[in-house]
Amino acid sequence: MSGAVGTQIGIVAGSGAFPFEIAEALSAQGQDPFVVGLRGFVSRDQPLGRYRHAVADMLDPQRIIRLFRENGVTSIVLAGGVARPGPMALLSIYTFFRHRDELRRIVSGGDDKILRGVIRLFEENAFRVVGVDEIAPSLLVPEGLIGGCHAPETAAADIALAFACLRDMGRYDLGQGVVVAGGRVLAMEGPEGTDAMLERVRAMQKNRRVILETRSAILVKAPKPGQDRRVDLPAIGPRTIAAAKAAGLAGIAVAAGEVVLVERKKLIEAADQAGLFIKGVVAS
Repeated sequence: MSGAVGTQIGIVAGSGAFPFEIAEALSAQGQDPFVVGLRGFVSRDQPLGRYRHAVADMLDPQRIIRLFRENGVTSIVLAGGVARPGPMALLSIYTFFRHRDELRRIVSGGDDKILRGVIRLFEENAFRVVGVDEIAPSLLVPEGLIGGCHAPETAAADIALAFACLRDMGRYDLGQGVVVAGGRVLAMEGPEGTDAMLERVRAMQKNRRVILETRSAILVKAPKPGQDRRVDLPAIGPRTIAAAKAAGLAGIAVAAGEVVLVERKKLIEAADQAGLFIKGVVAS
């Protein structure tokens, strides 16, 4: 759909650089994206003023929808980090759902249910929600090695094990990452996220709960099976590299074409300095 005639893309921007990497990629395609920065999340050090934009509260969907309509937006992409609101905060917008029971099911469910509810809210207001893989595929991790470090010979078997584990985890709405080493799964990502999982791996090695004779542990990330690719694709960025280095990992492998690469240049520089390999692998 890149550059499609009559398509005006709006970006709901949370924290971090990624929403603006999308905006930059769209601008390079000749698009003129309209960005709604979420108050309290969109970072002041990001180039919001470089694009047509407005700021709105995450719990004010009426204003967000009105802003997109007034600026001719037809398709919306959700990007950047946000903290999950509490149930009482979410109940303040129940009038935007057809039934109060529907909102209660969303609030009591996992993150996937909340994201599906957000998508449905936009779709019911005549917007098309799109994913970064559709509008800016250049921002996804390509197949093969990225950067100057090579994976150890033992990596292929461990990566295959990790992908199998991630397929099983997805059935239970768990996370999108695992750490493997020497044919063992050392840690699985839960609601706490990748950085917290890597901190557990670091602590286990420091406390000698896990003893690795060589620097062989690998972080592997992939979307959940059946995941809606329009939202919450897994991502790696410079912060991931810092956490992986602290955890004593050998590198990071991800599902090629299915994981977002945030701040590519900084990530590669940090990985090379840390001696970490980065590899995109076609998940079987």
